[in-house]
Amino acid sequence: MLDPITTKSNKQLKVYHLLKLLLILFFFAGLQFFIHPQLIIAQTTNNQSTKTLEGKVIKILETGQKSVGDQLVPFQKLVIRLNPSKKQIIVVNQAEVSGISTAVYQKYQVGDQLRLQSITHNQQTDYFIQGQVKRFALVHLVILFIIVVCFVSRFQGILSLIGLAISFLVISQMIIPLIINGADPVLTVIAGATIIIPITFYISHGFNKKTHVGVIATFIALVFTGFLTLYFIKNGHLTGYTSDEVNFLALEQGDKINILGLLSAGIIISTLGVLDDITVGQASVIKQLKEANPKLNGWELFRRGMQVGQDHISSMINTLVLVYAGSSLPLLLLFYRGQRSFIDVIEFEPVAEEIVRMMVGSIGLVMAAPLATVLAMVVYNHKTHTTN
Repeated sequence: MLDPITTKSNKQLKVYHLLKLLLILFFFAGLQFFIHPQLIIAQTTNNQSTKTLEGKVIKILETGQKSVGDQLVPFQKLVIRLNPSKKQIIVVNQAEVSGISTAVYQKYQVGDQLRLQSITHNQQTDYFIQGQVKRFALVHLVILFIIVVCFVSRFQGILSLIGLAISFLVISQMIIPLIINGADPVLTVIAGATIIIPITFYISHGFNKKTHVGVIATFIALVFTGFLTLYFIKNGHLTGYTSDEVNFLALEQGDKINILGLLSAGIIISTLGVLDDITVGQASVIKQLKEANPKLNGWELFRRGMQVGQDHISSMINTLVLVYAGSSLPLLLLFYRGQRSFIDVIEFEPVAEEIVRMMVGSIGLVMAAPLATVLAMVVYNHKTHTTN
């Protein structure tokens, strides 16, 4: 007679190998897209067409310095073979064509793969170097990430990677297209979260009471964070125009995209990324406490669970502060060099926006911990509770 435990283990092993195979197929399908991209036609207006191309430097005709305006800037004259045809050869002088300053000038070598933009107007085509191809390093990084996750977390890691892929699909195929087409960014992100939260949570943590608590607590905390974000963006008189990307998007899309809504949606998405850790973690703590000592009452479960939650919150808030400080480091250095007062610094909109982003996200995380703890306490302290 077969041992039920052995049978269950064999089934889990089969599922593990199936998921691993699907993940490998999905990865290599995506890899082919990144390694062999198609030409991208960005715009065609008024007899002018713009394309994004790639090419390989096959020869350097000239290198040195030349006068541009009132300063000497480095330049290179490059011979580039365009992909994917590998037949068309062009010559590009990057200093003159790109107008690159000495601060960001990049010297290329034979064999470098470059991204170029071609602009054709009145049958004349000009080429602009956008930089080196970066996806090969990114692919290697993704491969390393997958290997490390699968090696350390095994089956659970594979499930988490599948959840990550689903989140990416929802964002890229639902949220972004809807916002581009004029949908309200906040409502769109909330709608996307109602898909991402249950699917990714149940895939990563299984269909059980712990995950039920995590899903409910995360969604409530996310809605609360959304209202908090809208309130302080409005009362902080933020405009959302704090980067070249936003200004370009507003210029390209006009009034079609709500920039303030886009700012709010970005804060909500970034908060969603860390709520999972808090809510499911707190539910797991309550479950373990109840299993270790079934005699604990509701208050004791909550009190002991929050002792763990307080440590969790402290470390997460510190992590958030360091992450935001790291992303804003060039801006902070600029203010330090300018010897501005603290009031001047926080009145500057990019800084004020980061403060709102950091504080609202932190408040959402702090509120999620007791919320998840209370829900887990109610679930696991119920008289009809069975561990699962």
